[in-house]
Amino acid sequence: MDDLVAHLKALAEPTRLRIASLLARGELTVSELVQVLGQSQPRVSRHLKLLTDAGLVERQPEGAFVFYRLVSSGPGHRLANVIGEMSPPDDPVLKRDLDRLESVKSARAAAAEAYFQRAAEDWDKIRALHLSEHEVEAAMQDAAGSGPFDLMIDVGVGTGRILEVFADRVGEGVGVDVNHAMLNVARLNLERAGLSGASVRKADVSALPFDDGVADLVTVHQVLHYLDDPAVAIAECARVLKPGGVLLIADFAPHQLEFLKTDHAHRRLGFSDEEITDWVESAGLELRRRAALHPEEPENRLTVKIWAARRVPVRTEPGRARSREKSA
Repeated sequence: MDDLVAHLKALAEPTRLRIASLLARGELTVSELVQVLGQSQPRVSRHLKLLTDAGLVERQPEGAFVFYRLVSSGPGHRLANVIGEMSPPDDPVLKRDLDRLESVKSARAAAAEAYFQRAAEDWDKIRALHLSEHEVEAAMQDAAGSGPFDLMIDVGVGTGRILEVFADRVGEGVGVDVNHAMLNVARLNLERAGLSGASVRKADVSALPFDDGVADLVTVHQVLHYLDDPAVAIAECARVLKPGGVLLIADFAPHQLEFLKTDHAHRRLGFSDEEITDWVESAGLELRRRAALHPEEPENRLTVKIWAARRVPVRTEPGRARSREKSA
């Protein structure tokens, strides 16, 4: 009862009600809320702090930025969403807020599109070296299994595409990346796809911002070849997996295309099954499936490999359990 009263008190103020209505439509920074609300940054920050303290809003740092969004679960999430739905669309203040919100989102989308266009040429060159993305995505879905997965973490979220691919079998999807501009691209794509259960945050694969054993599925799509120490990344991904959870890796088989190092910042020229198996098993996982997607013209082309590993649930032997009961 006390929590509900706190939630209602926090919302019982016009500006905070407007903020909740805006955040029901997607995450925003303080500066974006300042533009929409037409109020000073200190005032907006104070309202956000009260909503955060009440358990209705959560803050997500992203480099020099901080994004605010409605809490992702619990009574606060349900209440704030209901408030957003009940906001009268003909109210002149809310209508002005929504018009300004569209302008803010359009500016964010334009910046994301500009970054994407700059990077797209490089991506297209690499995609031309292997099978189509649709074939790779279908193989990843098959290797992961049908789920359902309560929580999916996509490491190196890129454009957000892998979160979209698994959206039909995932309750909540979180994509992480170290590149702020890339996160904005993913944010834009997920909003356009209408994936309200998917979000992104800034984080490094060597220090994921999640507790141990929370994820049902962790995907690492075309990320390992950029890393100095892929084994550390795999161990960190394994840490956040639940017993029975799946780690899904898609990357290249060993190759000799040196220009990918010099021109595209690849640190590794692919991975062997032996390497991946060693790293996976050292992380406490069991490799369950692997697949190779060969190009039709193998010369100077890349083979995409997919590895699926599982955290095996710890099983207590009946005899040992009885022994502990007797000793207790």
